[in-house]
Amino acid sequence: MTRIFSVLLMVFLLSTPAFAREIAGVDVPEQIAVGNGVDLHLNGAGIRYKFFFKIYIAELYMEHPAAHAGQVIKDDGQKRVVMHFIYSEVEKDQLVDGWNEDFQASLGQEKFDTLKDRVNHFNDMFETVKSGDEILMDYIPGKGTQVTINGKVKGVVPGKDFNDALLGLWLGKEPISSTLRTELLDYSKHK
Repeated sequence: MTRIFSVLLMVFLLSTPAFAREIAGVDVPEQIAVGNGVDLHLNGAGIRYKFFFKIYIAELYMEHPAAHAGQVIKDDGQKRVVMHFIYSEVEKDQLVDGWNEDFQASLGQEKFDTLKDRVNHFNDMFETVKSGDEILMDYIPGKGTQVTINGKVKGVVPGKDFNDALLGLWLGKEPISSTLRTELLDYSKHK
């Protein structure tokens, strides 16, 4: 009887999605397959708050997870940032204004000016999003940052320097949220 119980327990444990966690009612997998035999591992995840409102869940996935912002940004492997929206609606203009403000604050005006055309191209890809919508921003080495909204590829922004700047919005010295920065770098929880 003990042996049967042990076998049933093992079958149950193996069939249960043990490698996922929940944040604000959303399942956040510990690992995702992105094609071409590449698996990305959860580096960290957390909620982006604006005032007291939960806006989105941010997830950072990497081929080579790291616990330090400099390592994450410098890494040449494939990466994905997921923005899973939980706020009722964020209009396109609000997203674009937010990106512009965040890029300028993070980069400074001179560096922002060197990336301005690509930031504008990036902004053109966005649309109004609602609760449950998902934006994926995949850094693909040799290609750039691919933006996908609700399963539809919107385009690619070339250059690793652009992706470095994008990651800097969450992980830089002046992040959009220091709490979210800490959560995205919390690789130690996932080892």
